[in-house]
Amino acid sequence: MDAQAQVEKAIEIAWNPTVQADLKPQALTFLESFKSEPSAWQVCLAIFTREPRASDFTRHYCMEVLNYTVQLPGQSPETLNYLRGSLMDYARQTYGLGSQLVDTPHIQNKLTQTFTYLFISLYASEWPGCFDDFRALAGDGQQLGIQNPRATALYLRFLGSVHDEIADTLQPKEPQMQKKHGELKDLIRARDAQKIAASWQEILAKWQWQQMDASIVEMCLRTISRWVMWIDISLVVNETIINALFEISRQQTQAQAQAQTRDAAIDTFTEIIAKKMQAAEKVQLMRVLNIGTVVSQLSASPALADQLSSEYDTDLAETVAKLVNTVMTDIVKVVENDGVPGETRQQGDELLQVFVPYLLRFFSDEFDEICSTVIPSLTDLLTFFRKIAKAKGGLAPLYHGMLLPILEVVIRKMKIDESLPWGDESEQTEEAEFQELRKRLYVLQQTISVIDEPLYIQTVSRVVADTFTKFESNPNSMNWRDLDLALHEMYQFGELAVKNGGLYAKREPSSAAAQTLVEMMSKMVQTGVGSHAFPSIQLQFMEICVRYSQFFEQNPQYIPQVLESFVQTIHLDVLRVKTRSWYLFLRFVKPLRAQLGNVSQTVIQAIADLLKIKAELPRNEEDEDDMDSDDKGDSAEALFDSQLNLFETVGCLSSAPSVPVDQKIIFAQSITNPIFGDMEQYLGSAKSGDESSVLQLHHDIMALGTLARGFSDWMPGASSGVPPPSEVGDEFTRASEAILVALQSLKASDKIRTAARFSLSRMIGVLGSRVLGQLPRWIDGLLSDSSTNDEMSTFLRLLDQIIFGFKTEIANILDTILGTLLQRVFAGLAAQTNGTDDAREQAGLKFEFLSFILVVLNHDLASVLVSTTNQATFDTIVNVVTHYASDVSDVANARVALDVFTKMTVAWGGPDVVLPQVPNGTMPGQQQQNGVVDAPQPVFPGFDSFAVSRFSPLVWIIPSSTSFKAKDPQARTFITQIAALQETTLRKTGQLYIDELRRQLSGMGANDADIERYVAALVEQVRSGKRYGQQEDNKGVKGAMTGFRGFLVSFLDRGGGPGG
Repeated sequence: MDAQAQVEKAIEIAWNPTVQADLKPQALTFLESFKSEPSAWQVCLAIFTREPRASDFTRHYCMEVLNYTVQLPGQSPETLNYLRGSLMDYARQTYGLGSQLVDTPHIQNKLTQTFTYLFISLYASEWPGCFDDFRALAGDGQQLGIQNPRATALYLRFLGSVHDEIADTLQPKEPQMQKKHGELKDLIRARDAQKIAASWQEILAKWQWQQMDASIVEMCLRTISRWVMWIDISLVVNETIINALFEISRQQTQAQAQAQTRDAAIDTFTEIIAKKMQAAEKVQLMRVLNIGTVVSQLSASPALADQLSSEYDTDLAETVAKLVNTVMTDIVKVVENDGVPGETRQQGDELLQVFVPYLLRFFSDEFDEICSTVIPSLTDLLTFFRKIAKAKGGLAPLYHGMLLPILEVVIRKMKIDESLPWGDESEQTEEAEFQELRKRLYVLQQTISVIDEPLYIQTVSRVVADTFTKFESNPNSMNWRDLDLALHEMYQFGELAVKNGGLYAKREPSSAAAQTLVEMMSKMVQTGVGSHAFPSIQLQFMEICVRYSQFFEQNPQYIPQVLESFVQTIHLDVLRVKTRSWYLFLRFVKPLRAQLGNVSQTVIQAIADLLKIKAELPRNEEDEDDMDSDDKGDSAEALFDSQLNLFETVGCLSSAPSVPVDQKIIFAQSITNPIFGDMEQYLGSAKSGDESSVLQLHHDIMALGTLARGFSDWMPGASSGVPPPSEVGDEFTRASEAILVALQSLKASDKIRTAARFSLSRMIGVLGSRVLGQLPRWIDGLLSDSSTNDEMSTFLRLLDQIIFGFKTEIANILDTILGTLLQRVFAGLAAQTNGTDDAREQAGLKFEFLSFILVVLNHDLASVLVSTTNQATFDTIVNVVTHYASDVSDVANARVALDVFTKMTVAWGGPDVVLPQVPNGTMPGQQQQNGVVDAPQPVFPGFDSFAVSRFSPLVWIIPSSTSFKAKDPQARTFITQIAALQETTLRKTGQLYIDELRRQLSGMGANDADIERYVAALVEQVRSGKRYGQQEDNKGVKGAMTGFRGFLVSFLDRGGGPGG
């Protein structure tokens, strides 16, 4: 089988879907390797040019091989010229006048690509006449575009491809290639640009539809649009081309081909205007093109006259909008340039007056895509206005007169389009796109507010007030979209009104904007906007009331009316409204609880029907997967999560300061008693494995915890807030007991453990010290044999919180539970991991274990670790922490482990000892301090030797690893902890540690001089009186790299340490 046949057979196997699947990889491997064969291009050239023709798949592959050959570095000119000659012969045969041969569009594109690569390699010296060759193939000037349209299309396609390859600024290029492409453009400008431009004129001189195919005209215009950016502007801006552009762009047609040609002409205007040039030249170009008249005629054309008509041409509108955007961008560049002559600036201002109305015309277009097209230039204009206003304290009348129309259009564009329904799940994409547009519009509004704040305040308040007045006079006829716009503007207005930190200052509005917002809020509540029947309006009303809850602190008389509206909204049977409104209800009530005591009972009774808990199992496994995903807004789980907000709301309402204690208890029992009954009802079936009963108990437990958080957001140990009344704590002790009963019965269920842990964290504040006596039962239930490492990590964090809150009361109970707690933690740390998730969870548990030991040590509870009860556990703690302090693969946790040993040394090392004098003098300028005892006096005998022998050698293990770089940021943090442990050990053990340190350094290969310098630096650091951590607290790690720490970095970095 010859090479051609082999290639064709391989291609047939690779692309034919009916061929045996196991043969395809072999075929693809052959074809890939064949590309680099020396004879591959000859074989593929023969296949591509032969008659009868091969399949398109085969010809496509052959062109890929030819492209590979042409682009191969160092390819010989002989090969390239042979390819060029053969392919030009093929082009003349296929595209010559009278030829019946036809290439598919795909093959035409591949052929053009190959010619372009040949052009890049040969144009400079070997093929200077390439453009002439294609032009000759297309025909002479009289018949160009008419006699041989296929060859003309090939010529224009080649021109476009050349531009894309050498002049497209969006394509990233290597500097060497960029230089070569620049040289090619220079050559084209010198050799062929005039001839190419002449061919464009010849085509456009006979553009009328009856004389030439519209697609040829369009291709010609698209080519001009590309090339105009880098050739002389006079080659394009001449009578023939400009007249053709004027005439083509004014064509009124609905035929697709002619419409595309018209749009191409407008795009050509756009690219001509976009060409980089000096400001005066750009203004002159706009005047020569009479671009204002062009846009005026296009805007007034029947296709664009009526935006609401079915005949409205959105494609044309977007094309003209691009032209307006480009013109406006360049006008702004002219007028904002301080270096332009006065006459040029004046002409720029005149153009600005002409084009701002067109800018607003397309910015206000009903179609958001068209509006978005001109936002960039409108942003440029407003940025220019802001710059002027800041520099001069205001705008000139010419510019200021433009500001209000712009603002009014921006506000109008914020309105939801009539075609966009609210709440339609099938329209979510369109709604998201509109919200994205609103964000862009809001940026424009913000800019205007900076330019002229009074104008912005006056305009927005007028829009809002007019809307509310219309609603008040006839609420039933009000379009919800108008109300939505007013409320949306109010919501955004807060960025200005409360930008200085609050709506009020000393009970008065904090600014003029704040005063206006207060007036709008009063009007909104008084007119009863919140009672509008449309769900979106009710929801927005809630959003605004929550955002500006400060208003109600100063105007509590409005609260009952607002709560009435809220209660109405949260009862709407619209899922989207439920999930959001229940959350907003809580957000409104929580900061205002002090003002709500007189209405608490009424509101609680009004929402009681929403507090019934009904657990729903996912319908199938797919639903469970959905619940685990980020998008679970429609699931039963998400609805229950929102319902929990109502339970917290009840807690907030019940705990209002003005509510008597006995009434608080009644409110609590009105919620907890039904839940207790529910738990009692379902506990038996849950024990039997009924999943729905387990889920019901899960919900009940979480509801109790959430209710407790509503009653008290105070936490033990907090410096602010007050604990709830003792009677309330007693009532919630019943709730915690109910949870514990369920937990102890169902501790094998992760759902129950999760709910119990959730509730415990929220009940600490309301239970107070009562929680301590229950801790053994909580640990027994939450840290069962089924508990994951993640669960243990979470519980340790919770226990840290409890220790912080009850540090003076927890010692005895901690002594009791520590052994059991750590036994389960150690089991989790020692367990075999399977996969990255297990490894991640175990790493998290490692960190939480170390952090927990630090919390115990930091809260003066170190005695618990070495009590009679926990003596055996202490040995395991030291062994585990030692292991982590030596783990080269986890420097972050190794640092924490060293910190644990440092804190142990502080806790049990006893008073500081008097340090001996060392050689090498003292550190200049440092105050000298010393200890109070002559010899170590540890809290329990032998700890000084224990610390020196067990803790101090650990500091060298990680620095000994080859991967440790002393000056890396993470390594510096670790070195700081090394220094802290060494300083603390020296402070507590004195000469005992100095002798051991000398032995360690000597054993690691340090010479005597380095050893003595090291010891001296460490002793002087301790004598300076600065405790470890002091420098970090004041200056951070960078500041800490002074004194001994700085010496230690240098010591390790220069190899004086381990392995040096």
